[in-house]
Amino acid sequence: MSEWLVLTLAMAAACAVVLSIAFLHHRRIGEDDDPNETPDVIEYMTMMIGVIYAIVLGLAIAGVWEARGSAQETVRQEAQAMHEVRVRSEVYPAQVRARIRADVDAYVTYVVNEEWPVMADRGEVTDKGGELLERVRRDVTDYQPQTDHEGQAYQPLVDQVAIADDARGARALSAGATMPGVVWFGLIAGALVTVGMVFALQIRRSFRELLLAGLFSALIAFLLFLIWDFDAPFSRGIAATAEPFFQQFPHLSLDG
Repeated sequence: MSEWLVLTLAMAAACAVVLSIAFLHHRRIGEDDDPNETPDVIEYMTMMIGVIYAIVLGLAIAGVWEARGSAQETVRQEAQAMHEVRVRSEVYPAQVRARIRADVDAYVTYVVNEEWPVMADRGEVTDKGGELLERVRRDVTDYQPQTDHEGQAYQPLVDQVAIADDARGARALSAGATMPGVVWFGLIAGALVTVGMVFALQIRRSFRELLLAGLFSALIAFLLFLIWDFDAPFSRGIAATAEPFFQQFPHLSLDG
């Protein structure tokens, strides 16, 4: 059973239960009942809908902001790990060190100049980037240390490659949109209901009321846009950047 079918059935069941209770309660009310003595619930319901929707919006904004921050942190970890591999290879012989550093530079250059635009446009990383990282891994793991000093540096180098690989995997997972479709359905439907409740209060055409209604609608539209903008951490306005690579590899020709 799909999540959309479950959602539809749950919403229909909730509406049916509430309407049934209201209908049965109405039938039990006597003819001498005075509705004017019963408090009007329209304003209360409008207030509660606004409060609930505000909570949902706040949680959604916090979620996508946290996802963006996490995406930027994975980029920092990946750049730092590749920098550590390049620096710690200093203890290896010149030929091995040159090969490791050349492959690290090739990987970083490709990620920033080639893979980043693909990730922003299509929300995915490339196979070639994985192949270049695997080449760095092979450079590190295939070398057999010849001295104690090289042996002490071997495992930290392997660990740093593993950290870079893990960060790359996390970057791939967060490259696309993170907000599920059912959440967007709730956000948009909630916005329509919340704005629609303004008319349930019989808004008048005075300048003050029309101005407040317009500003209220514009605020909700802005918050929804903010969620949409943060939803894809690498491809929209306030996106995670490749700045950590620029800082750790200033000697490379990287596109800004």
